[in-house]
Amino acid sequence: MTNGAAAPANPQPAVRMQVLTQYIRDLSFENAVAQKGLPSGEVQPEISVQVSLDARKRPADHQYEVISKFRVQSTNANDKSPIFLCELDYGGIFHVEGVPEDQLHPFLMIECPRMLFPYVRRIISDMTRDGGFPPFNMDPIDFVALYRQEIARRVQSERPADQPLS
Repeated sequence: MTNGAAAPANPQPAVRMQVLTQYIRDLSFENAVAQKGLPSGEVQPEISVQVSLDARKRPADHQYEVISKFRVQSTNANDKSPIFLCELDYGGIFHVEGVPEDQLHPFLMIECPRMLFPYVRRIISDMTRDGGFPPFNMDPIDFVALYRQEIARRVQSERPADQPLS
């Protein structure tokens, strides 16, 4: 006797993701205050965070390298003078199996950076603290929204300038 649920004809293999290694590819911290002295007048720091992602297939089967690039910049709100600049390129090598080909790109650009983010956050926090500032604890990043923005930007850049948005 069966329970009435039909088994799928071709069951999808289970998704398997493993972080093989992670590493700092590039790191820099510039303390403009130490180099040029304190900005004149009152200091009201404004911090901006820019994130970009890149992924590529590696020669080994099912292996991908994902690079997250973070640029954290602090400027004085009063006169826009620089306070500090932190740049970090953080990479991970992932073994990924069972993800359908049409879903692989979003998986690599969303799930892999999500796995690396806690380490990136800690490094940037330590860098700002070690640079003489209060630790900057980055808010969590919505990698789904970031991916969608990038896809929209690519679609926009491929559209001829005289073609209206639909």
